Amino acid sequence: MPAPSADHAPANSAEHATGALAAAVRVVSGLTLLSRFAGLARDVITARIFGDSLLGSAFRAAYALPNLFRRLFGEGALSAAFIPQYALLRRDDPDRAQLLANAIVALLTLTTSALTGLIMLGLLVRLWLFPITEDAAISVKLILLMIPMMPAVCIAAILAGVLQTQNKFAIPAAAPILLNLFQIAAGVLYFLAVIESKTSAAYVIGLAALLASWATVAWSLHALKGQVAWHRLSWRELRDPASATGESVRKVLSRFLPVVLGLGTLQLNTMLDTVIAMWPVWIGPTMFGRPTPLDESSNAIISYTQTLYQFPLGVFGIAVATAIFPLLSSTSDRTTEFAEHLRRGLRLSFFIALPATVGLILVRHDLIAAVFGGGSKTFTNEGLARAAAVLMGFAPGVWAYSLNHVMTRAYYAKGDTKTPMRVAIACVLINLTLNLTLIWRFKEAGLAWATATSATVQVLSLILLAPRLLGVRPITQDTLLAFAKIAVAAGCMAGAVLALQHFAPRLIAAMNLTQTLSPDRWLTWTLRLAGCVLVGAGTYAVAAVLLRLPELRWLTQRAPRGGSGGSGVSGMSFD
Repeated sequence: MPAPSADHAPANSAEHATGALAAAVRVVSGLTLLSRFAGLARDVITARIFGDSLLGSAFRAAYALPNLFRRLFGEGALSAAFIPQYALLRRDDPDRAQLLANAIVALLTLTTSALTGLIMLGLLVRLWLFPITEDAAISVKLILLMIPMMPAVCIAAILAGVLQTQNKFAIPAAAPILLNLFQIAAGVLYFLAVIESKTSAAYVIGLAALLASWATVAWSLHALKGQVAWHRLSWRELRDPASATGESVRKVLSRFLPVVLGLGTLQLNTMLDTVIAMWPVWIGPTMFGRPTPLDESSNAIISYTQTLYQFPLGVFGIAVATAIFPLLSSTSDRTTEFAEHLRRGLRLSFFIALPATVGLILVRHDLIAAVFGGGSKTFTNEGLARAAAVLMGFAPGVWAYSLNHVMTRAYYAKGDTKTPMRVAIACVLINLTLNLTLIWRFKEAGLAWATATSATVQVLSLILLAPRLLGVRPITQDTLLAFAKIAVAAGCMAGAVLALQHFAPRLIAAMNLTQTLSPDRWLTWTLRLAGCVLVGAGTYAVAAVLLRLPELRWLTQRAPRGGSGGSGVSGMSFD
């Protein structure tokens, strides 16, 4: 009897693992959805306070550095270096796994606290000893306030990795809700006139974010109570070359920097966008001897717009990658099962991300206007148009951002951290080159196009290198056929949305609602956006059923409670 191919792993094992994966994806994406809605509410509130103004740019820039660490560590990079080693030890040597968790948390606390202190000292020296404009001073003070978030988000990331490896996905996925709720409460104080000035509101909201980050650490520690025994770190044991714990720690640390570069490309590119967008405030009105094409509103516009394309990425793209990573790590020595998990992860990501890509392009004007244009005109009309142009640049890369997370974790699960790092460095250079080229023609939208282009180059490179370096083909004929069907379903969705957008004005006129639903009113933008979302989602779901796309079934498949799946995920429970 011929052995099963890599494309057709044993049915029971594959279906069993798929059910566990789907359950994890539903838990992570469901709670992350709540978190992202809370995050969207937070951004709407802060945007209504600061708008597309210089203060808005300064606040978003100050938030960018701790936010960079949150995304790098809280959404994968540090955990990606830690989870494979911890997962294997937990399977084979649970006591040693606990020692590894203790050591990494202790080292991380010391390192990030020292780094935070150095950054704060440098900023204080800059503020006290060197000339600085009032606008730049506000930005520096806000950074000083929020940079102590860095140790907290790093510690929370490792604790999240421990929880995920124990098949507890709910708590780390829900933890960011605390961050959002704290900031929402602080923002509401401004509208209740408890806080008088917008500048004071920026400091209060920043303080709320700091407190919430440490509250997340406390919550995660409480969730691990009774699961992990925390004790004092033995430095002598870590330095001992014969120490098994020291060897495990060294393996994690040796992978850390490559993982940061490999998995954090999007976040590093986002940080580059922030630095370039803040050029008029931090550096001056000229760039390379020419008047800069950007202005004091550029960072507010691009930063707030980023939250919209990152919404589907954070809810679904990272959810799939987070859920599949323990599966890839635990089957890294079983080629057939590893390949099956990887392909299903890519197909699930593409199934979710491609319609998100198409949808954001189609509804960008209504989405921007509905979120940032109502009531007190959070953004100016010019700001709304510029934000829509930025979203048009980011949106084509959503599918690439999502697949990148899965592909990068596949390399890490196999112990290869250098390849994603090398590809990432090249893509960061591509992004920087395109940034400095495209801004002269497209202004801040050029930064968005550069990010989407570099993300696409990154994922294609990782896929093409995989057969030689991972020993598996991520994309087979079956995978390509599935991608083609998904594209057809997305095309049907696009046709339905375009038809609605074309006929909606005629329908409004026929119903004598022209005055009520005039083109420049918030209610019109919101209703049109809601209609497009409902029609688009419904059409895509129907098309998926008619095309018999199994990805829809995979997302709704329940995790088996027993059995002997070959992937080692039998009986998984996702709290």
